[in-house]
Amino acid sequence: MSLKKQIDDKLNQALKAKDKNTYPTLRLIVSAIKDGEIAVRSKGQKELKDSDIISLLKKMVKQRNESCEVYEKAGRKELLENEKNEITIINSFLPKQLSDEETKKICEETIKSVGATSMKDMGKIMGTLKSKHSDSLDFSKVSVILKGLLN
Repeated sequence: MSLKKQIDDKLNQALKAKDKNTYPTLRLIVSAIKDGEIAVRSKGQKELKDSDIISLLKKMVKQRNESCEVYEKAGRKELLENEKNEITIINSFLPKQLSDEETKKICEETIKSVGATSMKDMGKIMGTLKSKHSDSLDFSKVSVILKGLLN
């Protein structure tokens, strides 16, 4: 089942259950997907691929994380909780992210396979990781781990 279909099904379930915590976020996701589909129509595509939807969802999570920081600094607990709830819902459709230990292990293996020895090789390592593990790695964590391993 495609990711778009899963999201639509979840939205329908939330609407039937009158789950006021879930369906507004799902509507935002569906709206963002429709906007994306409109944007790719000019390129001859009718629908977004699952990989496009995943990157769209990651972007939404990143935006909400930034909002969380702002709300936390401003002391707006009710808005902070709302953003965290939205992040949880959006993350339920994303592939499972690897743990810090698993990420470090993959980074170490990639460094060995590429033959990296210094920070100059960071681009090669990142390129290899993105081609093989783009959905399962959090690249903000990856860059921190790589800097620690290469120094």
